[in-house]
Amino acid sequence: MSGSTEKDKQGMTGMKMDNQSMAGMDMGDKDMGSDSAQHMQLGDQKQQTMTGMEMGSCTGTTPFPQPGPNTMPIMPASRTNINANLERSNPVHMHVGPQVDNVPMQVSERLNDPGVGLSGNGRRVLTYADLRARYPSVDRRPPTREIELRLSGNMDRYIWGFNGQKFSSAEPIELKLGERVRFVLINDTMMEHPIHLHGLWSELENGHGEFNPYKHTIIVKPAERVSYLVSADTPGHWAYHCHLLYHMASGMFRTVVVS
Repeated sequence: MSGSTEKDKQGMTGMKMDNQSMAGMDMGDKDMGSDSAQHMQLGDQKQQTMTGMEMGSCTGTTPFPQPGPNTMPIMPASRTNINANLERSNPVHMHVGPQVDNVPMQVSERLNDPGVGLSGNGRRVLTYADLRARYPSVDRRPPTREIELRLSGNMDRYIWGFNGQKFSSAEPIELKLGERVRFVLINDTMMEHPIHLHGLWSELENGHGEFNPYKHTIIVKPAERVSYLVSADTPGHWAYHCHLLYHMASGMFRTVVVS
């Protein structure tokens, strides 16, 4: 299985330039002649522009470019009926049993809910609804299919999994290289689960459209429904798991295969 090599992507919410680092990169222009300094500056700008405008392959044969001020987006082939070809996920019907000790009667999207003990205390708490990417997203194509996963478990038996299955009895999640998919997570347990997909970015759908934030790990609260978009631009076998490692070791783990 591939290692946890995360791409150094600059479109992630909250990333800012370090002023001290930039000061250290001054390159001593003050001591240069004005012509030399201007020539270097123009050369640097040209290099950055060309790098930022580099296009990835819409078929996924190369990783997509990173978000930036000059990055050219990958646009859908047509702007009409963009959801016409969306393959909806078949709802997963959960039942209480040895692998599942709880199924909520109702789930909802609560991205503006800071969580238990953090609301109504007289302080403003940042939530997922507040996150916004610094640069617009690169892949503007709509998803072609959805993958719904229920976060399940049995506290008494200390069994965790996706869709009532632990890792040893579950099939890998297959993605086609270059496709755009929507993951839908529904938490059937009484605990929060930080879900981490290795190798690919998770673009949280929090209402900011092209500025939806890029994340490595997405926390799902009890009885919450969360969705995010993934561009399968990097082939390989990628780990997909709860980042509470004792949950991962107990079965809340899958392999995502991009090929």
